[in-house]
Amino acid sequence: MKTKWLILTLLLATAFGCNQKNEKLITAYGAIADGITNNAVAIQKAIDEISASGGGRLVVPPGNFLTSTIWLKSEVDLHLAQGAKLLGPTNRNDYPSNGRPAIVMGLKQKNISISGKGIIDGQGQELMLDIFRKLRSGELKEDTLWLVKRPGHRAMNIALDSCSNVNISGITLKNSTDWVQNYSECNSLTINGITVQSTAYWNNDGLDITDCKNVKITNCFINSSDDAICLKSETTGSGCENIFIDSCTVRSSANGLKFGTSGYGGFKNVKVRNLTVFDTYRSAIAIESVDGGIVENIDIQNVVAKNTGNAIFLRRGHRNTKGAVGTLKGVYIANVKADIPLYKPDQGYPIEGPPDHLRPGEDKMPKRPSHFHIYGHPFLPYNLVPSSIVGIPGYPVEDVTLENIEITYGGMASKEIAWIPLSKIASIPENEANYPEFSMFGELPSWGFYIRHAEGIKMKNVKISYLKEDFRPAFVVDDTKGIELTDLSIPTAKEMPVLYFNNSTGITFNNLKMPVSNEKGILMNQ
Repeated sequence: MKTKWLILTLLLATAFGCNQKNEKLITAYGAIADGITNNAVAIQKAIDEISASGGGRLVVPPGNFLTSTIWLKSEVDLHLAQGAKLLGPTNRNDYPSNGRPAIVMGLKQKNISISGKGIIDGQGQELMLDIFRKLRSGELKEDTLWLVKRPGHRAMNIALDSCSNVNISGITLKNSTDWVQNYSECNSLTINGITVQSTAYWNNDGLDITDCKNVKITNCFINSSDDAICLKSETTGSGCENIFIDSCTVRSSANGLKFGTSGYGGFKNVKVRNLTVFDTYRSAIAIESVDGGIVENIDIQNVVAKNTGNAIFLRRGHRNTKGAVGTLKGVYIANVKADIPLYKPDQGYPIEGPPDHLRPGEDKMPKRPSHFHIYGHPFLPYNLVPSSIVGIPGYPVEDVTLENIEITYGGMASKEIAWIPLSKIASIPENEANYPEFSMFGELPSWGFYIRHAEGIKMKNVKISYLKEDFRPAFVVDDTKGIELTDLSIPTAKEMPVLYFNNSTGITFNNLKMPVSNEKGILMNQ
């Protein structure tokens, strides 16, 4: 048998050119591609030896190689050849018992990479079945979170912490039970041309960047049940900084591109270009500062969002009620085209966003008990939610420019579902400490944009329209100082006013395009 494996190893080495001193095959260390044998010991030995010898490439050849957690080491390129699969274990006992494990992990390493056209597959459905079996039997202990489908003990595909000069390219990541990949406190991180197909379970963000500096993410395709690309900051005084994202296509049963949560340190100097978002349940772009972090100098351009629940959501809140209020300022969003349909945008995907609302025209379904809410909302019909820029009293969202924006809404709002008289807009809940989502305020009194507690807002060449009539104003602006509307186009409007300003000052109009005169279409209540 040993002779057989030696011959196979030599043949594979010839096929993949692994005859150089610094390039090895995992099969040379005894790894077996039967999808059953746990190869973690063999793979780890290979990684350790290559790193200790000064670095090189470790090749996973074609085949199904099961492995529990392996630790990537400095100067090692873990290369998955076309047809290669690293399979995560389906028995939770094969992962470390503490923390949040992953198939590939790294801690304080440098000059590391994961490359190739192969696949890392978390086998999430099978692993979750095992986790729930162990929870029910008492073998695994958990609080009540597991009753709402978010138990601990889940596993990521990749988790790299405090590493530098990291390169992730070409690979496919599938079927994670936790976040698919998390890069925490890394410096000089490049992610290019990867594919994420992970809809095996809830709460599996496609790509998380946590408190990282100098990051470049390009040419990626991400399909995930939770947020597709998510910047996070879990450390006060740290944060994500100097981030560049370009030419990515994403789909999510949550948000497409999200800043937060968490956001304790914040996000600075972030540029996004050429983002495509489709079939996404929540927001195409969500920028949230609710944990005390500093969010500033954000530049997002060239976004196409088709079939998404919301286009733009900017929120400054105070979830960390005992800490300082963070900032949200210096945001530039340009060249966005989005359509917001009447129906649930992610319906039919394996894991859909929570059905916390029904939209007009959908079948009536029984309400959940009043004590059972998802993100604070009961299971009720609702009118389409506009894009929003919302701070809290005394802490506005500041210095935001939206330019060349076109959003088409399904419309069809119904007063029978909800009607908020303009004289009552102060009754809209602040929800200062709530988890931030575009639907966090419940019903809103406008169909296009809702702006509240903001300062220094500029809109240039913004066009919003609906396909079916909506009885609400297109814009409602409340407690805002300094709003400039230039070349604003609203070709569809049923009832007056089209624009409503409450308790707002410093309002400037330049070349408004509405189906009625300014005198009819604009109402100001000081």
